[in-house]
Amino acid sequence: MSIPRTVITGIGVVAPNGVGRENYWKALLAEENGIGELTRFDAARYPARQAGQIDGFEPRDHIPSRLLPQTDVSTRYALAAAEEALAEAGIGPDCGLTDYSMGVVTSTAQGGFDFTHREFRKLWSQGPEYVSVYESFAWFYAVNTGQISIRHGMRGPGAALVGEQAGGLDAIGHARRTVRAGTRVVLTGGVDSALDPWGWAAQLAGGRVSTVDDPTRAYLPFDAAAGGHVPGEGGAILISEDAGSAAQRGVGRVYGEIAGYAATFDPAPGSGRPPGLGRAAALALEDAGLAPGDIGAVFADGAGLPGPDRSEAAALRGLFGPRGVPVTVPKSLTGRMCAGGGPADLAAALLTLRDQVVPATAHSTDIPDDYGLDLVTGGPRESPVRSVLVLARGRHGFNSAVIVTAPHQS
Repeated sequence: MSIPRTVITGIGVVAPNGVGRENYWKALLAEENGIGELTRFDAARYPARQAGQIDGFEPRDHIPSRLLPQTDVSTRYALAAAEEALAEAGIGPDCGLTDYSMGVVTSTAQGGFDFTHREFRKLWSQGPEYVSVYESFAWFYAVNTGQISIRHGMRGPGAALVGEQAGGLDAIGHARRTVRAGTRVVLTGGVDSALDPWGWAAQLAGGRVSTVDDPTRAYLPFDAAAGGHVPGEGGAILISEDAGSAAQRGVGRVYGEIAGYAATFDPAPGSGRPPGLGRAAALALEDAGLAPGDIGAVFADGAGLPGPDRSEAAALRGLFGPRGVPVTVPKSLTGRMCAGGGPADLAAALLTLRDQVVPATAHSTDIPDDYGLDLVTGGPRESPVRSVLVLARGRHGFNSAVIVTAPHQS
């Protein structure tokens, strides 16, 4: 029996340089920078002050007012992106799908940071009777899966995955597994936000955040001047669906197929063994039944630090050869959105397949020759692309790779 194909029929995005799928895509192609000085609180005394912050998002325009008291900002973003993706896929009360034929698999690495710390302040300053009852779940890693499931009556299999930056791609891989097991539609992706004072301090504590104040120089993936990343917020939600189900429903657009997925874990430090990112990419290719030459573009993890950048460049060089494939890091315009970063890159990869243009890596200009990368810079590049590899790495060893291919021609 053949394995069911899993296709993407809807995309929703909430990102620092664009709320909404097409706004985000246009911003990437125009190299509109979503990175700027953090304004959610007074960050003047912090060593790092640049962030990929979403401005102009009005929650009441996207979700019912009754949900506002019980949701963190990250859950509001997830609900808004889910609404956009579901609407595009034509999934609603009259779409012919039963509630148990639809599932939800999402990822978040930070949970409801802002909500939780606001309630902690009440606990310390006013007492436990002032803490919101919604704190019992608003902070939790599974809350986005739960809130989306409840709001849209999606009672099929549900899951929440945590793998830091790699978690969003893991959620998409798990969604494909769930579709293959018989669930017709699985809403998937990832969203994160931790730009409150405590969340900001937690991110700075990792020692990987850039302290450069210039928003065009703070995050430079694969650049000789790379000195850290810029934290961002947001992410993407996608509708993964059994290809037969999509055809039966008469879906107007299929963006592409989730053709390959793999995840690995780095060996222990000092083991002498190489990191696992290259192996994840190779396994994803094997899973997709593709050769390296079939890949038309790579959306790289792009840590923005010399060591990790050099390691990723070596993995890509080993798999594709020197300058063997166009490589891009569009998150240089948004910052690293933690669990939301991989799904946002995957959304851009699917739009690359649609429009046959690879967005650029903004701001990076001085790429070491020994990296051997064909990094897309100086504007988007038109290129015939049928398959795209998306990579993500999470702190402490998580590696994930997803391959999407152009939709089958009927």
